Amino acid sequence: MAGPKGPDRTDGIQPNAIRDDVDESTEKFASLEDTSGHMLHKQLETRHMTMIALGGALGTGLLIGTGSALATSGPAGVLIDYIIVGWVVFIIMTALGEMVSYMPLTQGFGGYATRFVDPALGFATGYTYCFKYMIGTASQLSAFALVMKYWVGDSVNPAVFISIALVGIIIINSVNVRTFGEVEFWLSLFKVLTMVGIILLLFILAVGGGPSGDRPGFRYWRDPGPFAEFKVKGDAGRFLGIWSALVTAVYAFTGTELVAVTAGESKNPRLSMPKAARLSFYRVFFFYVLSVFFLGMVVPYNSEALAFATHASKSAAASPFVVAIRLAGIKGLDHVINGCIVLFVLSAANSDFYIASRGLYGIAADGKGPTIFAPSGAKVFGYLTSCVTVFGLLVWMSILLCHIAFRRAQSIQGVDPAYVAYRAPFGTVGSYIALGFLSVLIITKGAEIFVGDNFDYKTFILGYIGIPVYLALYLGYKFSMRSSYVRAAEADLVTGVPTITVAEEKAIYEACRKEREEAKPRVYWVRKFYKFLAWLF
Repeated sequence: MAGPKGPDRTDGIQPNAIRDDVDESTEKFASLEDTSGHMLHKQLETRHMTMIALGGALGTGLLIGTGSALATSGPAGVLIDYIIVGWVVFIIMTALGEMVSYMPLTQGFGGYATRFVDPALGFATGYTYCFKYMIGTASQLSAFALVMKYWVGDSVNPAVFISIALVGIIIINSVNVRTFGEVEFWLSLFKVLTMVGIILLLFILAVGGGPSGDRPGFRYWRDPGPFAEFKVKGDAGRFLGIWSALVTAVYAFTGTELVAVTAGESKNPRLSMPKAARLSFYRVFFFYVLSVFFLGMVVPYNSEALAFATHASKSAAASPFVVAIRLAGIKGLDHVINGCIVLFVLSAANSDFYIASRGLYGIAADGKGPTIFAPSGAKVFGYLTSCVTVFGLLVWMSILLCHIAFRRAQSIQGVDPAYVAYRAPFGTVGSYIALGFLSVLIITKGAEIFVGDNFDYKTFILGYIGIPVYLALYLGYKFSMRSSYVRAAEADLVTGVPTITVAEEKAIYEACRKEREEAKPRVYWVRKFYKFLAWLF
């Protein structure tokens, strides 16, 4: 068939996201218009999208939270946790890559839920994602103030640092999306280089390259052992430690889905989204798995310094990588790491602010929020709580539900493969497995609260409050608006889909790229350097 079928469509796709004039297929596209008439400027390139995805994932969850996971589960346990969650994130990212590359929507995740599952799910997903990053922005700003406290102590009020960072973030997000993309690109590049340096340092320390010449190797895997006992003794305590640390791993990986939020502001989302989804996760997986593996070789999970770090709050002293440096006897490097953490936190706060503001835009564009947010991108406020992870899990589950419904609709409606830019390698089977795992995890993630004599009701409430909020949003919208489930045969697989095939769009893109290169030729080594950067980013 000629293209995707859908409501009021008998002979292929009608013009929407990409116009017939090939001269306007790239740079001359100033905006992406959705069905409600709202506009987003299309100024983000592939390198922006890829590095934004990477920047949203590499943050305080890795540099600080990993210490808590190591102390709770041990070196083998934390490695297992990061591999499991990494696989789930890969499933989510490939599912997103398939949906977004076929149909880039300005409404964000809520738009896909509205179109393929149920408008009520779109309402709940949109607000849940927005809440998550409203909270995340405030949390990151608080973290920035506490990181700065490592140098200034109590001589400066934390509100000063929070105000300075917030003003800077608002300016970056308000000027234009390209400014945000450039700032986040270079911050994320710095974070990548920092993590490469940290991984190399940990490896060097593990093989005896530190000042003392000590070669720990797998010593700490033998004593105190590969798994930590958490709250109770024996195998039950070791399993509880692994399961409890999964939540920390989830928090560390949240943000990888940010690349899908930026698709509405990308010049060529159908071409850039698959590459961004694949490469961003592989790099994140590389950085996370290797860093926790080497960390477990140089820092014992029962170290007093590490036990102190897991109870410290958002400062360089709370970083397990600083603990590794101190145990190795490297003087002065703790200040360098603290400076790196400052930029990590600022980059994470910048990304969180962007997602929250675009989340409000998406809700408005989807017709489920005040339209005042649509043109302005919204002013975001946040309340500092500790429930970011549960909101993240709920959003991930919604994404997987959308992918399952999306694939079912494509199968029933017989979409032409020529219009499909990317297929998730594990298909709906992977989405079902990941959804089942996340369902079990979100219910049991607070199991350690019920172990022992003291029940911490505050931790229980904060850990599970996202679930009743999500259900209230879903059921409230469903009963008040009387929404119904979207049947696969009636799902809109047309509106917002490009009118040309993937091969045609690639040809146009390559022709425009060659035309630019011919107009501004570069010397041989510069061309090779840019080609390498294009592959890397």
